[in-house]
Amino acid sequence: MNVPNLLSFARIFMVPIFIWCMIKGYAEWALWIFVIAGVTDALDGYLAKKWDQVTELGGYLDPIADKLLLIAGFVVLAWSHMVPLWLTLLVITRDLVIVGGAIVYQILTGDLKIEPLWISKLNTVAQIVLLGVVMAHSSYGWFVGVTDIMVWVVLLTTVSSGFAYIWSWTHRAEDRGVTTGFFGGQE
Repeated sequence: MNVPNLLSFARIFMVPIFIWCMIKGYAEWALWIFVIAGVTDALDGYLAKKWDQVTELGGYLDPIADKLLLIAGFVVLAWSHMVPLWLTLLVITRDLVIVGGAIVYQILTGDLKIEPLWISKLNTVAQIVLLGVVMAHSSYGWFVGVTDIMVWVVLLTTVSSGFAYIWSWTHRAEDRGVTTGFFGGQE
């Protein structure tokens, strides 16, 4: 077990603490746990590359830790009426579509290589910023007016990245001779 993977595990274990803090009304603590989780996310990727410790386990742990924290953040903040429920459902639906699409692609082609798209990375950043802004505003009154803008940015990047994955996997499958019927392919 290397340091980057330990940091990813630490992020996973921060999720229930984050949820507990939000539910119990310790929004300031939840915000700082969220910030620490974000720092460890950047740090584990940096260290893995710098120390040449990129592992297959880390390739799974890092995105799992990210998704757990983001989904927990959206669900808890929607439950607290701090982010719109419809946006939370959209974010979760996009993730389910991506996972479902990955499973279908694997079944159809037998060769799934998960490569994050740039729009997906932008979407992740937008989601993190939105959750951080909402918690900072709730806790300290910071970022007045930014929440509405970030809701729109998350909406646009979530929809765009969901369609981008579907488009990418459909064309990659069709390039491999699998006909999908999507985006102009033959049935």
